Amino acid sequence: MPAMEELRDAFYKYKDNEEFIEEFNTYLREFAGRPTGLYYAPNLSEKLGCKIYLKREDMLHTGAHKINNAIGQGLLAKYMGKTRLIAETGAGQHGIATAVIGARLGFDVKVYMGAKDVERQKLNVFRMELSGAEVMPVDKGAKTLKDSINEAFRDWVANLDTTHYLIGTTMGPHPYPTMVKYFQSVIGREARKQILEAEGKLPDTVIACVGGGSNAMGIFSGFVDDEDVDLIGVEAGGVSLDTDENGATLTNGTEGILHGSLSLVLQTDEGQIKDTSSVSAGLDYPGIGPEHAYLKSINRVEYVPILNDEALDAFKLLCETEGIIPALESSHAVAYAVKYAQMPENKGKTIIINLSGRGDKDMFTVAKELGVEV
Repeated sequence: MPAMEELRDAFYKYKDNEEFIEEFNTYLREFAGRPTGLYYAPNLSEKLGCKIYLKREDMLHTGAHKINNAIGQGLLAKYMGKTRLIAETGAGQHGIATAVIGARLGFDVKVYMGAKDVERQKLNVFRMELSGAEVMPVDKGAKTLKDSINEAFRDWVANLDTTHYLIGTTMGPHPYPTMVKYFQSVIGREARKQILEAEGKLPDTVIACVGGGSNAMGIFSGFVDDEDVDLIGVEAGGVSLDTDENGATLTNGTEGILHGSLSLVLQTDEGQIKDTSSVSAGLDYPGIGPEHAYLKSINRVEYVPILNDEALDAFKLLCETEGIIPALESSHAVAYAVKYAQMPENKGKTIIINLSGRGDKDMFTVAKELGVEV
């Protein structure tokens, strides 16, 4: 609790501090590459019969939206006088973002990553190590994101004086869900301004993938008060929703406490956390950020599952129609946009898909799934 209180007090102290905000915005602009474009996808739009816009978070430095939050928390750790960063990562994008901001600001960095994810995201592991981070494979449990978070928490409580735990998504104890949403809200502010400039009106629908929930919360924050804008979060359904091992927490979860917050959790009747399985390492998590659970409870956001095969089909579709290679996480959002556009009542609607990251990291996984040798 003292660590959480220290972090909470520092966040609320600096989030409105002019010097901190100016430095944060400078890094977003000059280091990360903001603002990102809102790209009208003409070929995909023609194919689906809707106006499809892609919020291009994949164009950021390190390849995903994760850099926004890593910059914010890295600067906060500097202002707090910490000398060491630790992080968890699934797909590796948050690990890379933490590694590069650690290199830029002079921190020692250690990244915990499930052994299963280390194997399927070898390229990202190498990128983290090139930036000076130590990558720690976690062989416990399902050897994925949940287990790397467990190990990162154990490290943090043993090294509180020197260390900041840079959580990558809107989960965990307060202030993490609030803090990560704050640093990711730049996505929603930009997208709102850009769609008004492009269309002269707000979109009908905003679609984003949901693992822990940071990219979705970032873009939803720009539209959540607009009741006429439908918000849809897309979860990992895994191989089949009929099996226990999927990441569709908001579809199949029940109330429980995981990693320090009350939310919806995939758990047994006895309260034991279930293992999850998804073709997408970044969505392979049995919990969800608590604000997403709240938004579901008040029916403000609709949450839907997408299966592995559907995500892979959407991955290929975006490559073939627009020449854009999406992350497998983002491919889940694209896959549901295809389903959504095919519903007769949705023809002609204006849809923003948050393209949370690019798919370079997933080439070997996709090739394996498609039976292609590379």
